[in-house]
Amino acid sequence: MIWKAMMVSLIGGVLCLDRVFLQAMVSRPVVAGPLTGWALGDPVTGLLCGALIELFWIDRIAIGKYVPPNDTVTAVIVTAAAVLAGEGLEGLSRELTAFALLVLLPLGYAGQRMDAWIMRSNDRLAKKAVTLAEQADIGGIERQHLLGLLRAIILPALFIGAAVLAGSWLLIAIFPFLPPFVHRGLGWSYFFLPLLGIAVALTTIKRKGAVGLFCAAFAALLILWEWIHGFFR
Repeated sequence: MIWKAMMVSLIGGVLCLDRVFLQAMVSRPVVAGPLTGWALGDPVTGLLCGALIELFWIDRIAIGKYVPPNDTVTAVIVTAAAVLAGEGLEGLSRELTAFALLVLLPLGYAGQRMDAWIMRSNDRLAKKAVTLAEQADIGGIERQHLLGLLRAIILPALFIGAAVLAGSWLLIAIFPFLPPFVHRGLGWSYFFLPLLGIAVALTTIKRKGAVGLFCAAFAALLILWEWIHGFFR
Protein backbone atom coordinates (compact mmCIF):
# COMPACT_ATOMS: atom_id res chain seq x y z
CA MET A 1 0.00 0.00 0.00
CA ILE A 2 2.84 2.42 0.81
CA TRP A 3 4.45 1.99 -2.61
CA LYS A 4 1.13 2.51 -4.36
CA ALA A 5 0.49 5.62 -2.26
CA MET A 6 3.89 6.97 -3.28
CA MET A 7 3.12 6.28 -6.95
CA VAL A 8 -0.24 8.02 -6.65
CA SER A 9 1.33 11.00 -4.89
CA LEU A 10 3.79 11.43 -7.77
CA ILE A 11 0.96 11.23 -10.32
CA GLY A 12 -1.10 13.71 -8.32
CA GLY A 13 1.79 16.14 -7.99
CA VAL A 14 2.31 16.18 -11.75
CA LEU A 15 -1.42 16.60 -12.36
CA CYS A 16 -1.60 19.50 -9.91
CA LEU A 17 1.15 21.23 -11.86
CA ASP A 18 -1.38 21.60 -14.68
CA ARG A 19 -3.48 23.87 -12.44
CA VAL A 20 -0.83 26.61 -12.40
CA PHE A 21 1.63 25.90 -15.18
CA LEU A 22 0.57 23.75 -18.14
CA GLN A 23 -3.23 24.29 -17.98
CA ALA A 24 -3.98 21.51 -20.46
CA MET A 25 -7.10 20.49 -18.44
CA VAL A 26 -5.59 17.15 -17.35
CA SER A 27 -5.94 18.35 -13.76
CA ARG A 28 -9.74 18.28 -14.00
CA PRO A 29 -11.21 15.62 -11.68
CA VAL A 30 -12.93 13.85 -14.58
CA VAL A 31 -9.45 13.26 -16.02
CA ALA A 32 -7.39 12.96 -12.83
CA GLY A 33 -9.73 10.37 -11.30
CA PRO A 34 -9.60 7.87 -14.19
CA LEU A 35 -5.83 8.33 -14.55
CA THR A 36 -5.38 7.53 -10.85
CA GLY A 37 -7.73 4.56 -11.10
CA TRP A 38 -5.94 3.30 -14.20
CA ALA A 39 -2.61 3.42 -12.36
CA LEU A 40 -4.16 1.31 -9.60
CA GLY A 41 -5.97 -1.05 -11.97
CA ASP A 42 -9.50 0.34 -11.48
CA PRO A 43 -10.24 3.17 -13.94
CA VAL A 44 -14.02 2.75 -13.55
CA THR A 45 -13.92 3.78 -9.90
CA GLY A 46 -11.65 6.66 -10.85
CA LEU A 47 -14.12 7.81 -13.49
CA LEU A 48 -17.04 7.65 -11.06
CA CYS A 49 -15.24 9.55 -8.28
CA GLY A 50 -13.70 12.08 -10.67
CA ALA A 51 -17.00 12.78 -12.44
CA LEU A 52 -18.85 13.29 -9.16
CA ILE A 53 -16.22 15.66 -7.79
CA GLU A 54 -16.20 17.52 -11.11
CA LEU A 55 -19.96 18.06 -10.80
CA PHE A 56 -19.89 19.00 -7.11
CA TRP A 57 -17.50 21.91 -7.62
CA ILE A 58 -18.20 22.80 -11.23
CA ASP A 59 -19.52 26.20 -10.11
CA ARG A 60 -16.35 27.02 -8.13
CA ILE A 61 -14.18 28.95 -10.56
CA ALA A 62 -10.89 30.70 -9.78
CA ILE A 63 -11.83 34.31 -10.50
CA GLY A 64 -9.85 37.22 -9.09
CA LYS A 65 -8.57 36.42 -5.61
CA TYR A 66 -10.94 33.51 -5.04
CA VAL A 67 -9.20 30.17 -4.62
CA PRO A 68 -11.59 27.23 -5.21
CA PRO A 69 -11.34 23.88 -3.42
CA ASN A 70 -8.58 21.75 -4.89
CA ASP A 71 -10.69 19.24 -6.79
CA THR A 72 -7.62 17.63 -8.36
CA VAL A 73 -6.11 16.37 -5.11
CA THR A 74 -9.59 15.40 -3.92
CA ALA A 75 -10.23 13.23 -6.97
CA VAL A 76 -6.83 11.56 -6.66
CA ILE A 77 -7.16 10.96 -2.90
CA VAL A 78 -10.74 9.66 -2.99
CA THR A 79 -10.04 7.31 -5.90
CA ALA A 80 -6.80 5.95 -4.47
CA ALA A 81 -8.13 5.55 -0.93
CA ALA A 82 -11.26 3.75 -2.13
CA VAL A 83 -9.31 1.35 -4.36
CA LEU A 84 -6.64 0.62 -1.74
CA ALA A 85 -9.26 0.16 0.99
CA GLY A 86 -11.10 -2.26 -1.28
CA GLU A 87 -7.90 -4.26 -1.66
CA GLY A 88 -7.51 -4.34 2.12
CA LEU A 89 -11.08 -5.48 2.69
CA GLU A 90 -13.23 -8.00 0.81
CA GLY A 91 -13.39 -5.88 -2.32
CA LEU A 92 -14.53 -2.46 -3.45
CA SER A 93 -18.29 -2.16 -3.06
CA ARG A 94 -20.70 0.63 -3.88
CA GLU A 95 -21.08 1.35 -0.18
CA LEU A 96 -17.33 1.68 0.33
CA THR A 97 -17.03 4.02 -2.67
CA ALA A 98 -19.81 6.26 -1.33
CA PHE A 99 -18.24 6.19 2.14
CA ALA A 100 -14.86 7.24 0.74
CA LEU A 101 -16.49 10.16 -1.11
CA LEU A 102 -18.38 11.38 1.94
CA VAL A 103 -15.44 11.06 4.34
CA LEU A 104 -12.64 12.40 2.14
CA LEU A 105 -14.42 15.08 0.13
CA PRO A 106 -13.67 17.82 2.76
CA LEU A 107 -9.94 17.40 1.99
CA GLY A 108 -10.59 19.63 -1.01
CA TYR A 109 -10.84 22.56 1.40
CA ALA A 110 -7.51 21.62 2.98
CA GLY A 111 -6.10 21.65 -0.55
CA GLN A 112 -7.68 25.08 -1.01
CA ARG A 113 -5.64 26.41 1.92
CA MET A 114 -2.51 24.78 0.51
CA ASP A 115 -3.10 26.46 -2.86
CA ALA A 116 -3.56 29.84 -1.17
CA TRP A 117 -0.27 29.41 0.69
CA ILE A 118 1.55 28.43 -2.50
CA MET A 119 0.17 31.51 -4.27
CA ARG A 120 1.29 33.81 -1.46
CA SER A 121 4.75 32.27 -1.45
CA ASN A 122 4.94 32.62 -5.24
CA ASP A 123 4.13 36.32 -4.87
CA ARG A 124 7.22 36.66 -2.72
CA LEU A 125 9.24 34.82 -5.34
CA ALA A 126 7.92 37.16 -8.03
CA LYS A 127 8.94 40.23 -6.03
CA LYS A 128 12.38 38.76 -5.50
CA ALA A 129 12.64 37.99 -9.22
CA VAL A 130 11.92 41.65 -10.00
CA THR A 131 14.75 42.69 -7.71
CA LEU A 132 17.07 40.18 -9.38
CA ALA A 133 16.00 41.48 -12.80
CA GLU A 134 17.07 44.98 -11.76
CA GLN A 135 20.44 43.47 -10.89
CA ALA A 136 20.59 41.62 -14.24
CA ASP A 137 20.88 38.29 -12.37
CA ILE A 138 19.45 35.91 -14.97
CA GLY A 139 20.47 32.82 -13.03
CA GLY A 140 18.72 34.09 -9.92
CA ILE A 141 15.50 34.69 -11.87
CA GLU A 142 15.63 31.14 -13.23
CA ARG A 143 16.04 29.80 -9.69
CA GLN A 144 12.91 31.65 -8.54
CA HIS A 145 10.89 30.14 -11.37
CA LEU A 146 12.27 26.67 -10.63
CA LEU A 147 11.50 27.03 -6.92
CA GLY A 148 7.91 27.98 -7.66
CA LEU A 149 7.62 25.02 -10.03
CA LEU A 150 8.97 22.60 -7.42
CA ARG A 151 6.55 23.90 -4.80
CA ALA A 152 3.62 23.31 -7.15
CA ILE A 153 4.66 19.66 -7.49
CA ILE A 154 6.18 18.66 -4.16
CA LEU A 155 3.64 20.12 -1.73
CA PRO A 156 0.57 18.57 -3.42
CA ALA A 157 2.46 15.27 -3.79
CA LEU A 158 3.26 15.17 -0.06
CA PHE A 159 -0.30 16.13 0.80
CA ILE A 160 -1.73 13.43 -1.47
CA GLY A 161 0.62 10.72 -0.21
CA ALA A 162 -0.17 11.38 3.45
CA ALA A 163 -3.91 11.69 2.80
CA VAL A 164 -4.09 8.49 0.73
CA LEU A 165 -2.34 6.44 3.41
CA ALA A 166 -4.35 7.93 6.27
CA GLY A 167 -7.60 7.79 4.32
CA SER A 168 -7.25 4.19 3.17
CA TRP A 169 -6.29 3.00 6.67
CA LEU A 170 -9.22 4.97 8.12
CA LEU A 171 -11.65 3.37 5.68
CA ILE A 172 -10.30 -0.11 6.42
CA ALA A 173 -10.55 0.49 10.18
CA ILE A 174 -14.07 1.98 10.24
CA PHE A 175 -16.06 0.62 7.30
CA PRO A 176 -16.41 -3.05 8.44
CA PHE A 177 -17.82 -1.95 11.80
CA LEU A 178 -20.53 0.35 10.48
CA PRO A 179 -24.02 -0.86 11.43
CA PRO A 180 -26.23 -2.41 8.73
CA PHE A 181 -28.51 0.62 8.44
CA VAL A 182 -25.48 2.80 7.62
CA HIS A 183 -24.46 0.37 4.89
CA ARG A 184 -27.97 0.59 3.46
CA GLY A 185 -27.80 4.37 3.55
CA LEU A 186 -24.44 4.33 1.79
CA GLY A 187 -25.91 2.05 -0.87
CA TRP A 188 -28.64 4.59 -1.54
CA SER A 189 -26.09 7.42 -1.45
CA TYR A 190 -24.16 5.74 -4.25
CA PHE A 191 -27.11 6.45 -6.55
CA PHE A 192 -28.12 9.76 -4.95
CA LEU A 193 -24.74 11.49 -5.21
CA PRO A 194 -24.75 11.62 -9.06
CA LEU A 195 -28.20 13.25 -8.93
CA LEU A 196 -26.88 15.82 -6.49
CA GLY A 197 -23.92 16.52 -8.76
CA ILE A 198 -26.17 16.96 -11.77
CA ALA A 199 -28.35 19.36 -9.78
CA VAL A 200 -25.31 21.47 -8.98
CA ALA A 201 -24.25 21.44 -12.63
CA LEU A 202 -27.72 22.52 -13.75
CA THR A 203 -27.51 25.64 -11.58
CA THR A 204 -24.66 26.86 -13.78
CA ILE A 205 -26.80 26.76 -16.96
CA LYS A 206 -28.27 30.18 -17.67
CA ARG A 207 -29.44 29.94 -21.29
CA LYS A 208 -33.15 29.41 -21.97
CA GLY A 209 -33.94 25.85 -23.01
CA ALA A 210 -30.50 24.58 -22.02
CA VAL A 211 -31.85 22.46 -19.16
CA GLY A 212 -34.14 20.51 -21.50
CA LEU A 213 -31.31 20.01 -23.94
CA PHE A 214 -29.06 18.80 -21.13
CA CYS A 215 -31.68 16.29 -19.92
CA ALA A 216 -32.26 15.00 -23.46
CA ALA A 217 -28.53 14.57 -24.04
CA PHE A 218 -28.16 12.80 -20.69
CA ALA A 219 -31.00 10.41 -21.51
CA ALA A 220 -29.54 9.70 -24.97
CA LEU A 221 -26.12 8.93 -23.49
CA LEU A 222 -27.69 6.71 -20.85
CA ILE A 223 -29.55 4.71 -23.52
CA LEU A 224 -26.38 4.46 -25.60
CA TRP A 225 -24.41 3.26 -22.59
CA GLU A 226 -26.99 0.56 -21.78
CA TRP A 227 -27.00 -0.59 -25.42
CA ILE A 228 -23.20 -0.85 -25.52
CA HIS A 229 -23.10 -2.55 -22.13
CA GLY A 230 -25.71 -5.10 -23.25
CA PHE A 231 -23.98 -5.68 -26.59
CA PHE A 232 -20.66 -6.64 -24.96
CA ARG A 233 -22.20 -8.55 -22.07
